[in-house]
Amino acid sequence: MRLTVSEKQEIIHMVTRSEIGINRTLREIGINKSTFYNWYHAYSENGVEGLLPNQRASNRQWNSIPQAQKNLVVKLALDYPDLSSRELAYKITDEQQIFLSESSVYRILKARGLITAPAHIFLSAADEFTDKTGFVHQMWQTDFTYFKILGWGWYYLSTVLDDYSRYIVHWQLCSTMKVDDVKRTVDLAIKKARLMTKQKPRLLSDNGSCYIASELKLYLKDNYQMQQVHGKPNHPQTQGKIERYHRTMKNVVKLDNYFTPEELEAALKKFVYRYNNERYHESLNNLTPADVYFGRGESILKEREKLKKIAIINRRNEHQKTKLTTNKQFH
Repeated sequence: MRLTVSEKQEIIHMVTRSEIGINRTLREIGINKSTFYNWYHAYSENGVEGLLPNQRASNRQWNSIPQAQKNLVVKLALDYPDLSSRELAYKITDEQQIFLSESSVYRILKARGLITAPAHIFLSAADEFTDKTGFVHQMWQTDFTYFKILGWGWYYLSTVLDDYSRYIVHWQLCSTMKVDDVKRTVDLAIKKARLMTKQKPRLLSDNGSCYIASELKLYLKDNYQMQQVHGKPNHPQTQGKIERYHRTMKNVVKLDNYFTPEELEAALKKFVYRYNNERYHESLNNLTPADVYFGRGESILKEREKLKKIAIINRRNEHQKTKLTTNKQFH
């Protein structure tokens, strides 16, 4: 069976991050060791382009990218060094109205020496909730994570994430992890979301003491008719989206030291804004959480498809012009 590029990427991610070793992981998923290393080396050298089926160069020749667009890719990559080639490709398409594939952007940056190795950042299937949501506010995920502020001690970040769009509905920094903190977080999330009486989502959380308390259950039922859902004990992957969000966020925010809660809140506010409004998620068809949350994703995808068709036509026409010019020179 021939695997797609995304499936090969997923396998590379799974194997390189496996805790049981490469050989054992490959045996368990039924992938030949030499096949895996061929994929891995091809991806390391050429990005997603290296995982594509082999094609004759002549088939791609007509689709060459104009030099001006290549220069634009390099300029934006230098202006936004934290963006991956995938994020940069969709930023160019959405903001510059120029279609460029992820593999093309990767290839351009690789040729300029701006990429030294692929970033293996993918979402594994085990990170997703079993019953996938189909619309915004069908289910929210909530969780706490913690930070240490120098001279102040431990502070706890309470977050509510919309499961369908991955949009951060609300977050707040708390000095404790108690039922009252959860109540306050949910209250403000519902207020921000401007939900009607019959629009209350299910609330997915782990089995922390503040989440399984009968006091919280009664509060959510009496005030919002909100149903609680708890992940399986010792199986944190159930809350995979918010767990992954917290890991990603802490990898960035914890790069600095904070001496007051206000400093940490400012850094969190900046990160959440970028996460919601600027970060393209591969699992959301490379839309931002805000695009999906506010219902503008479909129109963006249609515009991208339109720009892609225009780009293909223009490149094909330019190739034909070049061929005609070349033929005239030799006759």
